[in-house]
Amino acid sequence: MKRQDYLNWDEYFMGIAHMSAKRSKDPNTSVGACIVSQDNRILSVGYNGMPKGCSDDEYPWDREGDDLETKYFYVCHAELNAILNYSGSNLKGSKVYTTLFPCNECTKALIQAGVAEVIYSCDKYNGVPSNIAAKRMFKSAGIECRALLPTGKNITIEL
Repeated sequence: MKRQDYLNWDEYFMGIAHMSAKRSKDPNTSVGACIVSQDNRILSVGYNGMPKGCSDDEYPWDREGDDLETKYFYVCHAELNAILNYSGSNLKGSKVYTTLFPCNECTKALIQAGVAEVIYSCDKYNGVPSNIAAKRMFKSAGIECRALLPTGKNITIEL
């Protein structure tokens, strides 16, 4: 008889998004994303961090202060990194699993890349203008968005 406690596809891919978030050096918000094909193959992963060549020791991680001394002008979001990390030619019809509902800027990139579905863990910015704009664009583009509710499964990995 086969095991009954295996991960379903949603749990598996969201788990990979959460693992990817562990690469982020952001002290406040670590986000991971995993882009998957229609036949459940991983196409790309990403996490929020500084662009290549921009030292994460040199650039700020602060959330408040002078604009140029906060992270917001510099950090590349997980979803955009996953798109940019993709080495293939077409993301049309793919799904993105992301630990945080995408911002309006990542939403535009996901739409343009051809992503057809967004599955997210957390929507902590629900109701703020950029979140409302993102949801409006996804709806207009016919992209399904759904929260992945916790299943209570725990995975422990010892490295």
